Amino acid sequence: MEGEDHSMVDAPNGFVDPQVAPSTGKENGHASSKDSTNVDMEEDQAADETDELIKLMRRRGLLPTGCCYDDRMKLHANADFGPSPHHPEDPRRIEEIMKIFKKAGLVFTGPDAELRDILRENPTKYMWRIPARDATKQEVCTVHTPHHYDWVKGLSGMSTRDLRLLSHSLDQGRASLYVGGMSYEAALLAAGGCVETCKNVAAGQVKNAFAIIRPPGHHAEYDTPMGFCLFNNVPIGAKVCQNEYPDTCRKILILDWDVHHGNGVQNIFYEEPNILYISLHVYDNGNFYPGKPDNPMIPDGDLDKVGDGKGRGKNVNIGWPSQGMGDGEYLAAFQKIVMPIAHEFNPDMVIISAGFDAADGDELGGCFVTPPCYAHMTHMLMSLAGGKVAVCLEGGYNLKAISQSALAVAKTLMGEPPPKMDMPPISKEAARVLAKVQAIQAPYWECMRPGIIDIQELGDNAARLHDVVRGYQRQTLSEKFGMVPLFIQREALFKSFENQVLVTPGIQTKKKVMFIIHDPPELVAMPDIIDNSVEPHNGFVVCPPVISFKYINTDIQQLDGVTGYVDWAHKNGYGVLDANVPHYITRPEDIDAYTPRADEKALQRQILDLVCYIWDNYLQLYEVEDLFIIGVGSAYLGVKVLLTNRDCKNRIAGVVNFVTGNLRPVKSETDPDLSSWYRNNSLVYVANDHACWNDNELAKKVLKRRFGNVKKSPQIGLSRMMEAHAKDVHEFIIGRLSEEQGGNTTEEER
Repeated sequence: MEGEDHSMVDAPNGFVDPQVAPSTGKENGHASSKDSTNVDMEEDQAADETDELIKLMRRRGLLPTGCCYDDRMKLHANADFGPSPHHPEDPRRIEEIMKIFKKAGLVFTGPDAELRDILRENPTKYMWRIPARDATKQEVCTVHTPHHYDWVKGLSGMSTRDLRLLSHSLDQGRASLYVGGMSYEAALLAAGGCVETCKNVAAGQVKNAFAIIRPPGHHAEYDTPMGFCLFNNVPIGAKVCQNEYPDTCRKILILDWDVHHGNGVQNIFYEEPNILYISLHVYDNGNFYPGKPDNPMIPDGDLDKVGDGKGRGKNVNIGWPSQGMGDGEYLAAFQKIVMPIAHEFNPDMVIISAGFDAADGDELGGCFVTPPCYAHMTHMLMSLAGGKVAVCLEGGYNLKAISQSALAVAKTLMGEPPPKMDMPPISKEAARVLAKVQAIQAPYWECMRPGIIDIQELGDNAARLHDVVRGYQRQTLSEKFGMVPLFIQREALFKSFENQVLVTPGIQTKKKVMFIIHDPPELVAMPDIIDNSVEPHNGFVVCPPVISFKYINTDIQQLDGVTGYVDWAHKNGYGVLDANVPHYITRPEDIDAYTPRADEKALQRQILDLVCYIWDNYLQLYEVEDLFIIGVGSAYLGVKVLLTNRDCKNRIAGVVNFVTGNLRPVKSETDPDLSSWYRNNSLVYVANDHACWNDNELAKKVLKRRFGNVKKSPQIGLSRMMEAHAKDVHEFIIGRLSEEQGGNTTEEER
């Protein structure tokens, strides 16, 4: 099937090429008047036959899939050529796609005379060729300024030397553009091909279509070419269709799955209520191309850019936090965001800005979307607008990846079911992005509102639950033991730690003090499966069992862990300082309903400020003789930061830690004895399923002194570990009371 590509310029749907006339019987180099008349009659007859065939196919419900391609678009080439490898925006991109379409039997490659009969019998067997043409200045200027059009047109009149200098200056930074002597002509064909493709779909000449066009367009601003793009093809096609088919093509969805944000499309339609633009792209906090504009007033590809004026809510950015996204992330985005919003918008036509640089194998994009995934995304979009879908090529720079991906899309357009594929897992970072997009778009789309909380709408009376829970704990500990909040003077900590640090009365006079640093309670809930609401009786607080000394003669039998421990300490004459370290510090300016827990660095800064403040202003001033520090869960990081940031080891009688996550080495450049002291004065229980026990080398490393006196627990989980080792911890504490601090280690222990 891989035959010669037939010229289809000005041919009505690919059947007749008036530029290739039959034998004219030329005499002395001139065609006779009779021959000329015959050609005109044949053209009229062919056009009539084409119209009748289209009507017949429409009646039978067998409209074909369109395909627009023209070899002349390959003439756009870099004038600044040299010995280095070719530019990523390679003219062969469109050729490889057309070649694989032919090889797969999607495009007819036989004689034109046979095509009419084939399509009459089986209209959907091949793609219906849509001829490309030059876009008019009027069409281009529906979205671009006349000055922009004239600048691109002026490329044709420039010398090769000037073009090379211009390419060299433009092909860097955010402009990232090259030009050549035929760039204007190719850009007109790309824009015109997009227009004809969209018009054929909008008018019902074809059921859907694929425009294999270049140069791409979605980065071109209304007044500036950039990012390999001269004219912004898809917006031109969309505006022409809206103008020429106002009754049947009023609302248009533009779905952009190119790995780069389509800044030009976004900004052209940013205030347009009847164009919904949805972009899936790598954002990476504005570090991935096209990045942030020099003018901060121009919106970029961040999630919070939702449109303006009447267009608010009609711009949806799904900006991935990094490269490396694949089928799982893209299908999840379609199922959770793209399709619900698209169905609610209910477009009259769908245009896909189909860049294939997120495809697996494209080094520039660095993502892993497979051809089956592109097929499934296409299939979902075909459920919209009565199936009126126009696919227009944008980026994609690996020739194999772009052709295989485009083939999968084309087969789906022609009616082939998408291949079966497993739903891959989605990364946590991508899941958070989708949740944030849902929250941002909730004010504009009903389908995005279930489960979304508007913090500003709740007003000043709303409080985050972790603060409420700690308030209840304070009340309980106050009633039982008279514990009161410890004042924390720092403004950044004050709001969240207002009740987070509690102490027993008269702690400053106690000779024995327990300083315990632990994670907050875990919250679990079962929401209503219909509206995602949570009733209070379906929510549960799972408190961390800091230590349960239930073997001791006491009425407390594992109440909530903290209470049981405080009760034991209180009865044995200890002062208690209890620090509950939240996963996030509540701030008055918070407006997001969902906030991820602090990362490792943020958690360390938070705990560092807290424990150092407590040490500087309280513990080091007390007349305590036996101070014990207990770290539980992620908050055990507080033990490390206190020991490494304050000269306090000589005031501490012992350290007990319970670890299920990261093991923290304790070492200091200014105190070479700190690691040895830590080894000799600690118990560090590590869960049985911890990763360090699965590797012999790691297991040897964690036994070094800087990790403390590490013990492998037979238990899994903090609750079971603490219960199983409660007696050992108690004996450790009792055995170290009023004991001389210090100790040395041997070389083997190092």
